[in-house]
Amino acid sequence: MRYLVRAKVKPGREAALLRAIENESLGAGSVAGDEYLRNMREARLCADATARWVEVCYCPSPLLEERAYWEEYFELTRVQDTHDRRRCSDENGTESWACGNCDCTNRLEDRLETMGEPFLEVLRRGRAGSVTKT
Repeated sequence: MRYLVRAKVKPGREAALLRAIENESLGAGSVAGDEYLRNMREARLCADATARWVEVCYCPSPLLEERAYWEEYFELTRVQDTHDRRRCSDENGTESWACGNCDCTNRLEDRLETMGEPFLEVLRRGRAGSVTKT
């Protein structure tokens, strides 16, 4: 399944998050592999100070595996299905592991690209106030 994740960086965790991204240790030990780094490359920082990204997850409940890794740096404010689960080939059993190559979120991802600023760029500029404002 694919999820739209909204999250706020925990105050004081910006530098540690940036280090984990840059040294590619974010999500180390997780079965999700490079998904965490892809998420951060594609995340957008929106006006409400939430980082938003589309995440592929095969867990029986949303972000079951990933949650502990994300919560080290983020407060997850909202995780929602990106489309009807009945139409998800992986979820309905039509095609195992279908989410990896699925185009079901292309429109959403295109729209996200126009929102706010690239999260990683803001993080690198050290604009911590922009990342963690309430």
